[in-house]
Amino acid sequence: MSATIVGDPMVISAVESQATATTTKLVAQTEIEFAKCECCGLTEECTPAYIERIRERYQGLWICGLCAEAINDEILRSERLISTEEAMAKHMNFFKKFKTSGPPPDPTVCLISAMRQILRRSLDSPRGLRSTPSSPTSKIDAEIRGQVLTRSESCFPTLSG
Repeated sequence: MSATIVGDPMVISAVESQATATTTKLVAQTEIEFAKCECCGLTEECTPAYIERIRERYQGLWICGLCAEAINDEILRSERLISTEEAMAKHMNFFKKFKTSGPPPDPTVCLISAMRQILRRSLDSPRGLRSTPSSPTSKIDAEIRGQVLTRSESCFPTLSG
């Protein structure tokens, strides 16, 4: 008997209209807005509820996810306990300095200079980190390699039959 009720066109259309109303309600709830970061200027698509939560957290300013992570990092790296407002001010000042410095005149020269510094630092590092025949650590390594571990007895108990 229930098969005839489900097969009834009136019931199906009522169910379909209810599903359409639910879908329309979900679309209305997930309204998308563009929000621009007060720090870096990045624009993101967000729901109004998310935008409001972020503004509550950052004193009325909308901060993107990248800047929020940087602000949290400022709090963690600080030698003393600082507030979110102080960390946000530090990050915003850093970003302003970064933006005003502008791109290097020749990015290739900048990259080569950075690689040169990395190479110099690695060459100036303690010799223990590098493997060279004259380093004292290599002599110790040779002594350790020269020693052979011998087996004293089995780890398993003897099986007696």
